[in-house]
Amino acid sequence: MLTDKYPRVELSHTPTPLESLENLSKKLDGPRIWVKRDDCTGLAMGGNKVRQLEYYIGDAISKGADTLLTTGAVQSNHVRLTIAAARKLGLEVEVQLEKRVDGRQQEYYDSGNPFLMKLMGAKIHYYPVGEDEEGADSALFERADEIRKAGGKPYVIPLSGNNHVPYGSLGYVRCAEELLLQFQQRSLKIDGIVLPTGSATTHAGVLSGLRALGCNIPVYGFCVRRDQEAQSQRVLAKATEVAEMIGCPGVVTKNDVWTDDRMLRPGYGQLNDDLLEALRLNATCEGLLLDPTYTGKAMAGLIHLITSGHFNRNQNVVFLHTGGTPTLFGYPELLQGMFGDTQTQATLLAS
Repeated sequence: MLTDKYPRVELSHTPTPLESLENLSKKLDGPRIWVKRDDCTGLAMGGNKVRQLEYYIGDAISKGADTLLTTGAVQSNHVRLTIAAARKLGLEVEVQLEKRVDGRQQEYYDSGNPFLMKLMGAKIHYYPVGEDEEGADSALFERADEIRKAGGKPYVIPLSGNNHVPYGSLGYVRCAEELLLQFQQRSLKIDGIVLPTGSATTHAGVLSGLRALGCNIPVYGFCVRRDQEAQSQRVLAKATEVAEMIGCPGVVTKNDVWTDDRMLRPGYGQLNDDLLEALRLNATCEGLLLDPTYTGKAMAGLIHLITSGHFNRNQNVVFLHTGGTPTLFGYPELLQGMFGDTQTQATLLAS
């Protein structure tokens, strides 16, 4: 494998399934849609962060660390899974939560991921600014210094791309290898892979992995945090670094990076009508649960590509489900947004 020289701990249930979404494909009257079920990676309700953490924590353990530190939004899947991984491996863990989403109901702060973090006994710190990656990382490194002075051996998994080697992307280089094997086993010609793009860790890993293996399948990244120009720069920078890490410098070019921010509105973790329809369609057609922050917006983007004629009926498209299901419980208004009043909801569910 391309990533074999890097230390890795086993946390995920892989390979994750590749499933056909028959009902949704028929409903949209477009290409055949497949879903890569990385919401089923196993650890603490799963998600893409499990694959990423295998390499971050592999590096941490190889350096003798006994305490993990990381940062993220209040409903961060990454923070939830970092805590779970630390508990599984017997490491200490401290996390920092940032306020990125304004105007939320109390459930956003108490349910879903925050509930699970507290259930796992996390030591939680808070950072008041939601859009200050460098500042959030600085607070983590300051806390790491305190732990070090007290005799601990901290390992920081930072937020900003300026502050760390993207070991997490190696998990998605590995996933790219897994996907190509699944395509081969089913004799599938895939015409596109669609995913949410935020930190760019998953996006860069998939893209660099595919290109390093000589595969030119387009990767469509729908922005969930920043505009497409800023996100494209982030993806290219990280993919370039990952390609060098796996011994394939130059395999990713600017032309390989595709991002679209049409579903980001009105901002990170905020709802819009296209997102609500994507959540509703997948729940009612397939029993597939998406989240409001990442996968829901990426699926809304895929639906737009289909309805605008970008893909045709003879094609196959893969949707990378990166998890995030616990976040649903932080948005109690979702049902009303998706179904209207309770009478309408009952009618729709019965139809």
